[in-house]
Amino acid sequence: MSALEVVFWVAAALLVYTVAGYPILLRAIVAAGGGRRRPPADDAAARSTAGEPPTVSLIVAAHDEESVIGRSIAGALALDYPRRRLELIVASDGSTDRTVEVAREAGADLVLDLPRGGKVAALNAAVERASGEVLAFADANSSWRPDALRRLVSALAEPGVGYVCGQLRLLSSAGDNQEGLYWRYEMKVRELESRLAGITAGNGAINAVRRDAYVFLKPERGQDINLPFRLVKHGWLPVYEPAAVAEEPMATTIGDELGRKRRMMTGAWATLLGGGMLSPRGYRPLYALEIASHRLLRYASPLLHAVVLAANLALLGEGPVYAVTLALQAAVVVAAALAPVIPLAPLRIARYYLAVTAASALGLLDYLRGGVPTTWDKAAGTREA
Repeated sequence: MSALEVVFWVAAALLVYTVAGYPILLRAIVAAGGGRRRPPADDAAARSTAGEPPTVSLIVAAHDEESVIGRSIAGALALDYPRRRLELIVASDGSTDRTVEVAREAGADLVLDLPRGGKVAALNAAVERASGEVLAFADANSSWRPDALRRLVSALAEPGVGYVCGQLRLLSSAGDNQEGLYWRYEMKVRELESRLAGITAGNGAINAVRRDAYVFLKPERGQDINLPFRLVKHGWLPVYEPAAVAEEPMATTIGDELGRKRRMMTGAWATLLGGGMLSPRGYRPLYALEIASHRLLRYASPLLHAVVLAANLALLGEGPVYAVTLALQAAVVVAAALAPVIPLAPLRIARYYLAVTAASALGLLDYLRGGVPTTWDKAAGTREA
């Protein structure tokens, strides 16, 4: 086997591993008894009702969210959690509409009217004013199930757990976005990681952290990708609680989703390359494996695809197998191109996969060219009633 063939097959194997092999490996480790024992959801819920629950500050960062902030606050006030133990804070990130007024009228305990600085800056400002023993975070357009906060708080009651994110369910839309399928896959992987060394990323729509574990981040560092691994380095365990459920509308079109993911991947690359995520110091071996598999290889998939394609083209004529592998790659591209006119699920999945891969590549370029923006606009369709 030539050196070029080795490059081709190694890159192809890494692509297969990061999509399919890694979840299989996680499941095998868990089945072999290598994971932590997670209490059943019913037991977790029971723990959250035993004795006086901790005080919670539920924080919502909002920029021009007058259309949804009232509904968000009403949902928070309807949570199955003692009102006297719940502090509701809305941090308006330079809103130019009636977000601040609506939030106050809807019954938020504290509304901060802040200058535009980005979501993380708004969250940090809210945490400085918060009084809760537990800090919970929600998106303005997310709807939590009534028991979601109790589920999060209960997960934090486990020894050593410092951070927990819940399950985000994306509501169906009439568009062509396949985000729902992606999230079902992603949540299964997080559930397995949670059974082992902890999750490698959280979810801004529904998460909570112990007050004494919270890390104040720079405005360009997103909570979703930064808090879990940083808490691991401080000795805490970040976990996933699938019984704590929130719902959000998904982006209407694949184009909207590509733009949103491109922005997210710009921040993810910044964290990976310059934010300390790849430094193994403070990681347990299994967590280092998770970071390498779920973050490094996942984000590097555009580069792996480029290597596979270039090597495959150079190897044409070296055997029929390389004609087959090139045809398989072409089939994925053709399937994605046909998705807008033939709306079959496999074709739409291929299109979504290529869009996510492209977002990772574009995010890397954006990071290398200009760093990470601290503010952004919301994707179309994600604030629908």
